[in-house]
Amino acid sequence: MFPKSLGRASGTTVPNRHSILQKLRRAASALVSGLKGGASGQVANRTALERENVRQVQKYIDYRFKNPDYLITALKHRSYVYSREQSGVHSNERLEFLGDAVLDLVVGEFIYHKYPGRREGQLTQLRSTLVNRKALARQARAMKLGRYVLLSTSEARSGGRFRHSILSDAYESIIGAIYLDGGLPPVRRFLNRTLLQELSTERPSEVDHSRNYKSALLEYTQGEGIGQPEYRVDSAVGPDHEKIFTIEVFVAGNPVSKGTGTSKKNAEQDAARQAVEQLQSNRAVDRS
Repeated sequence: MFPKSLGRASGTTVPNRHSILQKLRRAASALVSGLKGGASGQVANRTALERENVRQVQKYIDYRFKNPDYLITALKHRSYVYSREQSGVHSNERLEFLGDAVLDLVVGEFIYHKYPGRREGQLTQLRSTLVNRKALARQARAMKLGRYVLLSTSEARSGGRFRHSILSDAYESIIGAIYLDGGLPPVRRFLNRTLLQELSTERPSEVDHSRNYKSALLEYTQGEGIGQPEYRVDSAVGPDHEKIFTIEVFVAGNPVSKGTGTSKKNAEQDAARQAVEQLQSNRAVDRS
């Protein structure tokens, strides 16, 4: 039996097991709070713009964050962070990395169950055809995400709010933020309402068929005196009854954009739509 004095210092009291556990819990809680950016100082330092962005984006994605700082970070482009030179403030790049991995998992699972007869190589090609920068940017555009991404003044003036790369990265960052905040179930619900809803209808590209984008693109190229657009089949994936086409459009001999669809006609329309949007965006930048 140990002597009672063991472990005691003069004038001090040995903490009991319960108090030690309490201290450990408090330390762990503080560590988790710091990692999540949930410290009271950070909450107090949220700007009015950040709070409004959180409110608006939560409405679009139909998910309420337990820790809104995840969403605030997801909306911060690196240009905004660098221009502010604030210590301890992070851009959305790490969340975009995480969101990309989570997106691959959820979409891969969806395609795996939807196409049970496909081989591994076909599934990989199908996923890359359906989920790419332009497809994700289209989803971001549908939820008006470009309005709420925080950019530097110069990036915003150069058309950053319409840039495919910035929009698609923000979309993936939000997926990463939702995953950290609530796990896979809310991510699946979010994707089921957005990207996977489009895929489940076997219409990988959501083209507004009320407008003839091929005619609009032709009108533009003829007006610029650069001839007619040329459409080339880039790939055709799957059996005849559920084939998915990828069409690339060339203007003046240069590749401009790719579109996907369950028919060549729809894929050409999607390619033309993206080309028109890209040309319009470039024109807006030239005017600024």
